[in-house]
Amino acid sequence: MELKLYDTLTREKRVFTPIDKSRVRMYVCGPTVYDFAHIGNARPVIVFDVLFRLLRHLYGESHVTYVRNITDVDDKINARAARDFPGLPLNEAIRKVTEKTEQQFHSDVDALGCLHPTVEPRATDFVLPRADGKVDMVTLIKQLIARRHAYEAGDEVLFDTTSMPDYGALSGRNLDDQMPGARIAVDAHKKHPNDFVLWKQSTPEEPGWDSPWGRGRPGWHIECSAMSAAYLGEVFDIHGGGIDLIFPHHENEIAQSRCAHGTQVMANYWMHNGFLQVEGEKMSKSLGNFITIHQLLENWRGYAWPGEALRFNMLRTHYTQPIDWTADGLDESHKVLWEMYSLIDQINVSKSAPESVVEALCDDLNTHAVITELHRLRREEKYAELKAAFNLLGFSGRLENARRTPKGATINVPSINIRTNVHAPTVHATPLSKVEIDALVVARNEARKAKNFKESDRIRDELAAMGIVLKDSKDGTTWEVAR
Repeated sequence: MELKLYDTLTREKRVFTPIDKSRVRMYVCGPTVYDFAHIGNARPVIVFDVLFRLLRHLYGESHVTYVRNITDVDDKINARAARDFPGLPLNEAIRKVTEKTEQQFHSDVDALGCLHPTVEPRATDFVLPRADGKVDMVTLIKQLIARRHAYEAGDEVLFDTTSMPDYGALSGRNLDDQMPGARIAVDAHKKHPNDFVLWKQSTPEEPGWDSPWGRGRPGWHIECSAMSAAYLGEVFDIHGGGIDLIFPHHENEIAQSRCAHGTQVMANYWMHNGFLQVEGEKMSKSLGNFITIHQLLENWRGYAWPGEALRFNMLRTHYTQPIDWTADGLDESHKVLWEMYSLIDQINVSKSAPESVVEALCDDLNTHAVITELHRLRREEKYAELKAAFNLLGFSGRLENARRTPKGATINVPSINIRTNVHAPTVHATPLSKVEIDALVVARNEARKAKNFKESDRIRDELAAMGIVLKDSKDGTTWEVAR
């Protein structure tokens, strides 16, 4: 089956042809581990997990290498370390921060149903020359200086963007027309305003490594050039990340890697996922709509949302398009997922995913078309194929992994089968246990007593949408499952 992927560099959807079918290679920029990852960070993690699964399906699990780095040297990390561990030497404090936040990140993405990458290198392990001979940042910078693509000035080593005739091809920016952006420092010692830092000096209070240019630390971009080459080679198949990384990060990665190695390309396909908004607005702490993955899993809008519902909601929009993350959208995704899981929970599957689902994924990860196929399989009662499709997409198909817990409720879920009779369904499968329903009924009654009728109506309508009918009487409120 032919796989087509949209390549940001060539601006077209192209047939994917790996350099070596027995060793398909993909690199994706990973998190900077200074705090909990936000929901925008979850998008590339989920998108490229789906691609990783598809590549393993097409070429074999042992023939795909997926590298996603951990950035553990950054000014934000330094600030967090100084704030949280003021009594420790900075390097020790930084290690404590990055180890803790890396564990938080792994816990969150595990809940989203993501596979671990084949390799997950930490930036600080690739600053200096290594005993195993893998590519490192200092050696790459030396090569750039030797090839006259970098220069020392103002206690820094900078990349000379004018030394690369097609610099700007990925982002479509003409170097002569470029004005320095918010993330590009304009300094008198630069040959061109867009020249960027490869190495910078460290103060005694900052982390640093001894180098030919003094004690210092690497620039942001050189980290990924080193780690990708260390595990995937000078040229590899796919490089991915969020659309916000196209410029300057990925543009500068290409410049460094090509000029250091003397190659025509760094990666043959460049893939980028679109932006994420929350309730129609850019996510921002100042707007009060900044949401972390951890928060969604623990308590957002009154619920602890299951990770698989977050994953499903993310995949309803094609990865290249912007996505608007809303409470209503997540609620709808959860209900669809629960309904389908109620049909496949007890089914054991040994077969591969349906060809129609694989074909949709091969069309540039058209997950919207895939979800349409899931609904078709459900309507046609092809439950084994439905579960196989879910498995390929990274979903368990188990009801216990799709349970949404109300805020403040202590839930002790019994080992029961809450599953619709797939041959003659007569009862709605509800995504809530009895304890959860009772908690919502209590919350509704309290809202009614407070004359907050908008909230009481919302809870009533939410329960009705899940097949729960409320009956009010002078003796109180009872409920039953709609038949």
